[in-house]
Amino acid sequence: MLTAREIHKSYGSLHVLKGVNLEISQSEIVSIVGSSGAGKSTLLHILGTLDQPDSGQVLVDGVDLFRMKREKLAEFRNQQIGFIFQFHNLLPEFTALENIQIPGFIQGTAEEKLKKRALDLADLLGISHRLDHKPSGLSGGEQQRVAVARALINDPKIVFADEPSGNLDTRNAHQLHELFFKLRDELGQAFVIVTHNEELAQMADRKLEMKDGVMV
Repeated sequence: MLTAREIHKSYGSLHVLKGVNLEISQSEIVSIVGSSGAGKSTLLHILGTLDQPDSGQVLVDGVDLFRMKREKLAEFRNQQIGFIFQFHNLLPEFTALENIQIPGFIQGTAEEKLKKRALDLADLLGISHRLDHKPSGLSGGEQQRVAVARALINDPKIVFADEPSGNLDTRNAHQLHELFFKLRDELGQAFVIVTHNEELAQMADRKLEMKDGVMV
């Protein structure tokens, strides 16, 4: 489903990615581990089209993403890719429900359909009773579940998660890890997860390790 070929990326004289190759199948959960500075987050941002490689290809279902025009790529990212970050990046002035719906508003989904989708996801994630609260009134675990729902609202093909449990306590981290597998089984998304959490890394269908800008 997703294929990365010979991805190179430098920032000034620092050669961060040195020819990364990767394939992700539909409904597969892949963890990427490695020491700080190995290039994990840089790779994730390129796979998710938040950054561009200096050379190489990222293809989804055979389509070369970086040959798309900017507007088409932004549309593809909104519709087909979900993101979950260590810091939830929820908008403080909006309720949990409104935060979940934002990518759907951008996509232009009909309001009634969008709200039903958001409510269904909230029920699946166990946060239905917290939807009227703004982020400041939610616990860390609840905020992360809102962020997960937001990532899934447009039913993307693939979800990229960068240290998704990094700011959670052990109990909430464990619940989030189990949730990814529940979501994969029920909704069919692929997940690519950069993590230092060994428990989560071992739970994945495949665990990949990066070192000095390459897969080892």
